[in-house]
Amino acid sequence: MKSLILIGDARNKLAELPKESIQTCVTSPPYFGLRDYGEANQIGLEETPEAYVKEIVEVFKHVKEVLASDGTLWLNLGDTYSKDGNLLGIPWRTALALQDDGWILRSDVIWQKPNVMPESIKNRPTKSHEHLFLFAKNKKYFYDADAIKEPISAVSLARSKRKLHTDRPSTKTSNGIHVDQMGDRFVNPKGRNKRDVWTIPTASFKGAHFAVMPEALVEPCILAGSKPGDTALDPFTGSGTVAIVANKNGRNFVGTELSAEYGTIAKERISKENIENNQIEVKP
Repeated sequence: MKSLILIGDARNKLAELPKESIQTCVTSPPYFGLRDYGEANQIGLEETPEAYVKEIVEVFKHVKEVLASDGTLWLNLGDTYSKDGNLLGIPWRTALALQDDGWILRSDVIWQKPNVMPESIKNRPTKSHEHLFLFAKNKKYFYDADAIKEPISAVSLARSKRKLHTDRPSTKTSNGIHVDQMGDRFVNPKGRNKRDVWTIPTASFKGAHFAVMPEALVEPCILAGSKPGDTALDPFTGSGTVAIVANKNGRNFVGTELSAEYGTIAKERISKENIENNQIEVKP
């Protein structure tokens, strides 16, 4: 597998990639007003939420150009409070702006964090979730639902075998499981379609100065959004989580990263995974 990290502003570096060379983009941009990464032209320190959203939309204009015609974008964003305690709704402001810019919004996945850090607040619930939006470039797009199916519960499987609904059509699969029709619902031996609430613990990496995307959050996006041999993109590479998950699952990776320091961190982290025949390149 190959990983290529281009050092520089995503809004410039994405122009160096061939058109429609990326099958899926999985990314988590810097959140609005959260931290200063010490880089010129960084995203996240804009004066207003509107200015932040404008910059994010501009990045994904370039992403759309390099994305395959049947490609997808998986965008993880957390929300932010203003100084006066007003929840800004950044994820949905961004999602709707991208929709206005031509992206097709297909799903709002809730990333529920069971190990969220406590907050010293007494006048609202503690935040324990973020959003993961699935966008498509066009109406017809690649999505491998079978690759991320969830296991069927023992109760559902037992019910399907008992043929409780004898007054409705039933078929028998090759492995002997009866599939009873219940309206438009079926018990599928391969599993059930993945739901849109994912309970995944947060993750950390000691080489990074900030929290990283958990591999368990990235993997369903890579598996559903691409095939082995395809290329995945992260325009905000950070410490390289998307690259690692892509390479582990037989996908190539291309990323852009504003910070040269993090480009080095990502390369070292990917190298330590000892992925067979992996080639890693960082270019200015």
